[in-house]
Amino acid sequence: MTESLTVTAPATKPAPKPAKPHLPDAQMVTTVKHWTDRLFSFRVTRPQSLRFRSGEFVMIGLMGDNGKPLLRAYSIASPNWDEELEFYSIKVPDGPLTSKLQHINVGDEIILRPKPVGTLVHDALLPGKRVWFLATGTGIAPFASLMRDPETYEKYDQVIMMHTCRTADELEYGRQLVEDLQNDELIGEMVEGKLRYYPTTTREETAHMGRITDNLSSGKVFEDLGLPRMNPEEDRAMVCGSLDFNIDVKAVLESFGLREGANSEPKEYVVEKAFVGDGI
Repeated sequence: MTESLTVTAPATKPAPKPAKPHLPDAQMVTTVKHWTDRLFSFRVTRPQSLRFRSGEFVMIGLMGDNGKPLLRAYSIASPNWDEELEFYSIKVPDGPLTSKLQHINVGDEIILRPKPVGTLVHDALLPGKRVWFLATGTGIAPFASLMRDPETYEKYDQVIMMHTCRTADELEYGRQLVEDLQNDELIGEMVEGKLRYYPTTTREETAHMGRITDNLSSGKVFEDLGLPRMNPEEDRAMVCGSLDFNIDVKAVLESFGLREGANSEPKEYVVEKAFVGDGI
């Protein structure tokens, strides 16, 4: 009698799902906040090896349609002690980068090249009594970093943040940051009495209006804040805005006797030339 032999085929394992490809120099998005239909901020993980001075910028971005990294310079809005990195951006519907970047969500990845550079750092200025942060739009980002850095208040008796936008809602990021700083457990006491916030609008009626250049040239900001006119012995300034804004502000600062400095040659004011404008 012949026994029948039953052969059982091995169970077929389901094919593993393909892993989501990682971006080069990838960092993960941890929070996203949309401030207006034109402005948003987001935070990402920080590379363990990244060291930067508050006020510097890095290259960040996403993969372009051609499969190559599409990168732009973005100031780091968080201070150098923060465990994460914060960025503040405009939304441009047809911008090569921000048309995509504005749609990121928590858990997504962005490309971050960990090589910080920039001129808006304390080392590029000579010692002084007051420092003026002069920004339009998202140009407030490097000052969001510097305002949260204890070194700023150790170096200066007074810190003046002048920020100009078209409308009041576009000032909200900076307004909330300054308000939170005054209640901050880490540097709230250092900020108290030193940080002066002077927001203005150019299109919507608010308590303070006008361009930074006009408010400086006319002396209105000095009168409103009870401060003397800028002078090279006491005042230092940092500038971040569009190319046209930078040129106009430089002329005003130099009319007060301030000279432009750099990392290699500190003087009375510095300008961030890598600011990303509305074409991103």
